[in-house]
Amino acid sequence: MQLNNIYNMTNTRHDCKKELRGASLKVTPARLGVLAALEQAQTPLDVSEIITYLENKGIKADKVTVFRIINALTDKGLTKQIQFNEGKFRYEHSRKADHHHFVCERCGKIEDVSNCNIDEVEKDIQKKGLLIKRHSLEFFGLCKDCQS
Repeated sequence: MQLNNIYNMTNTRHDCKKELRGASLKVTPARLGVLAALEQAQTPLDVSEIITYLENKGIKADKVTVFRIINALTDKGLTKQIQFNEGKFRYEHSRKADHHHFVCERCGKIEDVSNCNIDEVEKDIQKKGLLIKRHSLEFFGLCKDCQS
């Protein structure tokens, strides 16, 4: 996958160092790189895509280190873990606005779906006395390219 297809090549929008310190995590080049990759990504990334990003930025971190970083960031609430039933986890920066995903079952392309109004469903659930902490909603099908 080409980097231009999955990354918004603009600079990060906030101070990742401050974010790490606020979560009581040591600031390291690898942690900063992982946060920057997730913040710039247009779709959720898996660990191999994060490693590719780090390598392209000249940051050395092996697979085990990246998994440890991702687990620490997720435990501190800085990232969200997502699973699309493809045998691996993907990750997003938790600062991204709530949204859902469409996943092409043929090519694996992922598109954000941000205009999904789920507020009424959440209200119905809460009326039953249930506390919603988070939710996940994915749509699976064929993208425009794979339909032909």
